[in-house]
Amino acid sequence: MARNSTGQFVILKAIAQHTGRAGRILAIIGLAAALSACNLFGPTKIKEEAIVPPETLYQSALADMDGQRFNGAITTLQKLERQHPYSEFKEKAQLMTVYANFRIGKYEEAVLAADRYMALYPASPETPYILWLKGSSYYGQIKDITRDQQLSRNAIETFQLVVSNYPKSEYAKDAKDKMLVATDQMAGKEMSVGRYYLGNGQYTAAINRFRVVVEQYQTSTHIEEALYRLTEANLLLGLVGEAQTAAAVLGHNYPSSSWYKQAFALLEKQGLSPNLNSGSPLASAVRRG
Repeated sequence: MARNSTGQFVILKAIAQHTGRAGRILAIIGLAAALSACNLFGPTKIKEEAIVPPETLYQSALADMDGQRFNGAITTLQKLERQHPYSEFKEKAQLMTVYANFRIGKYEEAVLAADRYMALYPASPETPYILWLKGSSYYGQIKDITRDQQLSRNAIETFQLVVSNYPKSEYAKDAKDKMLVATDQMAGKEMSVGRYYLGNGQYTAAINRFRVVVEQYQTSTHIEEALYRLTEANLLLGLVGEAQTAAAVLGHNYPSSSWYKQAFALLEKQGLSPNLNSGSPLASAVRRG
């Protein structure tokens, strides 16, 4: 039986060697025939999109917006722009697209749509509104202070455009309020890193972080602690004059602060007291009037 199987294998191998070329030719002919059979049925037809009048699409999108069906509105607005790229509704459609994406939390899409709108219509009276939507889209993505704060910076920069260029617009006050929160977020990040350095004995690195808060984020809620930490870190480095100045600035600006009481006690333990050194960079942080 084994000899028979072996013999059959040898015969089949020989046949294959002699018919290999013919087999390849037959395979090619078979493939061509199959393709020809497919062509008998004609090319696959792509269903054409029915053209809907622009005013109909616009009204449909408005109805979806009124009903807070924002995803549906976005789909309809995209269809409007696709089918009627030069219609009178194009600008309104793009403005609505920014708002709809913002409302459903598609913040990245809202930012892109806002940039597109402002590029196409730079002189639009809706620019302050679009800037506010863009800034609010960045603002809505701000994470906790342990994360990178690029979104906070983006929000501040965008809101600053509203405040600076359109101070009398209805969006200026809200932009200012959100700028304060975003600024506080950035200051919080600096404080978090500064505390880490301080706890690990990297006093110079810690001081640099706390000074950023004092010099750049004076409206933040972290300013009092930053001044106390500067008192603490400078004392640890033996920079007595800087420590006294930090405590003096803290006492001048926030005399009732619990942080000032701690800073005062810290100096007192070493027989020192707050003393403002006018030559110190921190002296500029003293509020006048």
